[in-house]
Amino acid sequence: MAIKQISVFVENRAGRLAEITGLLADNSIDIRALSIADTTDYGILRLIVNDPDAALKALKEGGHTVSATEVLGIKIPDVPGGFSKAIAILSDKGISVEYAYAFITPKVGNAYVIIRVEDNEAAEKVLCEADIKTINQDEIFSK
Repeated sequence: MAIKQISVFVENRAGRLAEITGLLADNSIDIRALSIADTTDYGILRLIVNDPDAALKALKEGGHTVSATEVLGIKIPDVPGGFSKAIAILSDKGISVEYAYAFITPKVGNAYVIIRVEDNEAAEKVLCEADIKTINQDEIFSK
């Protein structure tokens, strides 16, 4: 079950992140998870938001370079080794993880992890067979 992730090209200059997040706030877009990968001159801001289509529209209209990517969300036990088990299962089946980032869930005892893989369907099948639950976009924002 793929989740739509928003990626924004961000120039490394003061106020740029505030501008982007302010634009989302002004459009009532809730950010649940984010990751920033940077170089000296720019970064890529990856976001999981409650309304990806509205976020894309607002950011494009605001003059930002933005795209959407399908990623997987998984629910893992919030214990030592929870993440390691899920990643090992993928690795054992030859599925490479390009990047990952985690965030806490509304319910104690679990963590959510966003992973980017080449083939979401294959990864989801392998994870489900190992009793690792994938999550959908709505579940991320449920209380």
